[in-house]
Amino acid sequence: MLKNSALKSTILCALVSLLGFSQVRAQQTTTTPDTTYWKKDFRGGLSFNQASFSDNWQGGGVNSIGLNTFLTYKANYTKDIHSWDNTIDFGYGIVKNEGQGSRKSVDRLYLDTKYGRVLSKKWDFFTSLTFLSQFGKGYEYEVEQPDGSVRDSLISQFLAPAFITSSWGFEYHPVEYFKVRFGPFSPRVTVVNNDGLSEAGAYGVDPGDKTRLELLAFQMVADFNKDIAENLNLKWKYMLYANYKELEGKKIDHRLDVALAAKVNKFIDVSLGGILLYDYDQVDEVQISQALNLGIVYSFKNYKEKK
Repeated sequence: MLKNSALKSTILCALVSLLGFSQVRAQQTTTTPDTTYWKKDFRGGLSFNQASFSDNWQGGGVNSIGLNTFLTYKANYTKDIHSWDNTIDFGYGIVKNEGQGSRKSVDRLYLDTKYGRVLSKKWDFFTSLTFLSQFGKGYEYEVEQPDGSVRDSLISQFLAPAFITSSWGFEYHPVEYFKVRFGPFSPRVTVVNNDGLSEAGAYGVDPGDKTRLELLAFQMVADFNKDIAENLNLKWKYMLYANYKELEGKKIDHRLDVALAAKVNKFIDVSLGGILLYDYDQVDEVQISQALNLGIVYSFKNYKEKK
C-alpha cells in the first residue's frame, strides 16, 4: 500500500497532469505558438427544478426545489501522428424536499488526459491518466423506528473515494464520433481519505488503509458522441475495469453514462441523463441514477462536426 507521502505525491501529479491544458507549442522556426491543430469544445449550464402542491392535492406529492450545474470542456490536439486529448467533466446538483434538508442529487469530478500515436488509419497506441471523484459529502439516509426520524450516515466525500487510473494500450476509432480504448495494462489507485470509511474497509481498501493499488488490471472505455438529428445530441460512455487477480464475472466493474440533449434555442436545452453502475467493492448490486433537466446552457466550438 502507498504511504501518505506517496499518496499526496500521486494525487498532486495526477491533478497537475490532468489540469495541464496549456496549448502545445509546435516546432516552428518562429516563436509564435501554433494553435491551428486544436479542437476545443466547451459546454456549461445551470438548470432549476421546482414542484409544488396545494394542501388539498389528492394525487400526493412533496414540494421540492432542485438546482443542477455542469461544465464539460474538451481540448484535443492533433498533428501528424501525434494527438493529445483532454477532458474536464464537472457536475453538481442539490434538491430540497419539504420537511427535509438539502440533499445531493448529482456530484461528479472527472478529469482525463490521453496521448496517442497513430499506428494505422483506425488504430492508435495510447497512454492515459484519469481521475474520478466527487466534490461534496454524500449520505445514506435511513428511517429510524418507531418515531420516523431520519438518520444519515456518511458514505462519500472528496477523495473518499477517488480513483486514479493510468492506462496503456490501443484505441480503435472507426468514425470520428465513436472510439474504444483497450488497456491491457491499467494500474489503478483507489483513495479513501476518511478515517471512518477507511477503518470500515470501504471501497475495497484493507481496514485502516487509505489506499488500494491494483497493479495488474484491464480497462476498456467506449465513447460515443454524435448529433443524431438537428439540435439533438446523444452521448454515452461505457467503462469496464477488471483486476487480473480477481477475474470473476461478479467482480468486474461496469459504468455506463448516457445523456440525450435537445436544443430548444441558443441558450436553452432539455436533457435526459442516466448512470448505470456496478462496483462489487461498493455493493453487490446494480446502481442506477436518472435526471431530467431544463436549463440555460452556453456552448462553444472552434470547429464544425463532419456530417
